[in-house]
Amino acid sequence: MNLRIFGWSYAVTIVALIVAFLYGGWEAFVLCVILGILEISLSFDNAVVNATVLERMDPFWQRIFLTVGIVIAVFGMRLVFPLVIVAVTAGLNPVEALTLALEKRPESDPTSYAYLLNEAYPQIAAFGGMFLFMLFLDWMFDDRDIKWLVWLEKPLAKIGQLSRLSIVLALVVLVVMAETLAEEPAVVLLAGSLGLVTYLLVNGLGDFFDQAVDEPGDGEQASSNGSGPSQLAKASGKAGFFLFLYLEVLDAAFSFDGVIGAFAITTDPIIIALGLGLIGAMFVRSLTVFLVRKGTLADYVYLEHGAHWAIGALSVILLVGIGYHVNEIVTGLLGVAFIGAAFLSSILRNRKLAAEGVETHKTAEELASK
Repeated sequence: MNLRIFGWSYAVTIVALIVAFLYGGWEAFVLCVILGILEISLSFDNAVVNATVLERMDPFWQRIFLTVGIVIAVFGMRLVFPLVIVAVTAGLNPVEALTLALEKRPESDPTSYAYLLNEAYPQIAAFGGMFLFMLFLDWMFDDRDIKWLVWLEKPLAKIGQLSRLSIVLALVVLVVMAETLAEEPAVVLLAGSLGLVTYLLVNGLGDFFDQAVDEPGDGEQASSNGSGPSQLAKASGKAGFFLFLYLEVLDAAFSFDGVIGAFAITTDPIIIALGLGLIGAMFVRSLTVFLVRKGTLADYVYLEHGAHWAIGALSVILLVGIGYHVNEIVTGLLGVAFIGAAFLSSILRNRKLAAEGVETHKTAEELASK
């Protein structure tokens, strides 16, 4: 099974490394490897969250995610998106932006591609940070049967009963960050608001099809626990499409930090596309499928909790990034720390249940009553 799931990732990695070597010799080869490792390490929490969504999709939309979705991830977010950002902020046309990207200019040069992209980072961070912050808040304010950090998640679930609290809190945080950290508060407020609206739009469409999922062609009955796109059960048709759309927007929000961080390693867009896109994005997607097929999230129930806490940390880092640069290593280590702690907690939980003679796949209601 492992080869069947990761086979394409191995093959694409070999091809990407060969292309990198032919393009820029051993230096490009090594940089490509580093960027691939960077993307995988920064995006493990992304894979866990993706898996919670992907397991709700029928096989057709899972295949679409691994085919069409990878094209969007590689060429859309890792290559085209940075070019569009530079073109818009610098007033260039797409051809001029691509030409500038291929030129070897030092990052300190105000006319360089890397410099212009970094100048646009506050807007990018505000958009991605607000999208992920809303995702974190909506998940954290949901009253789930199984809780990891009970002392914190339980009171948050009670507070979350206040209608629209996540929106109010997110807007307050955005205004505070924009007014205290941004050089151009109006621009940051607009970008952050667009991130919030994007989340509400995609999430709202997911809720709409969640309610209609019982109708023929729209999938099986939805889960009664929670709300939003990630709660659809084996969705197909229109429901599956909006789950797919949700996954792509989620991947985009996760990739902002990695794309910007890659410029600390190289400013060459070709190498970035090969390392972050072809190698990194492929392995993240394969890892997502692996988690679904192996039933890892069902066996280690706190992984989803750890991933969402990692999302919360990443969203805060992105919002702080409006005014201050946070090292990408810190971002990656925080995500790994939350995932690792959740994994260990899941193992301890399973051992405790086994000692009590309780099956680890008991229903959430049965476990919550213990």
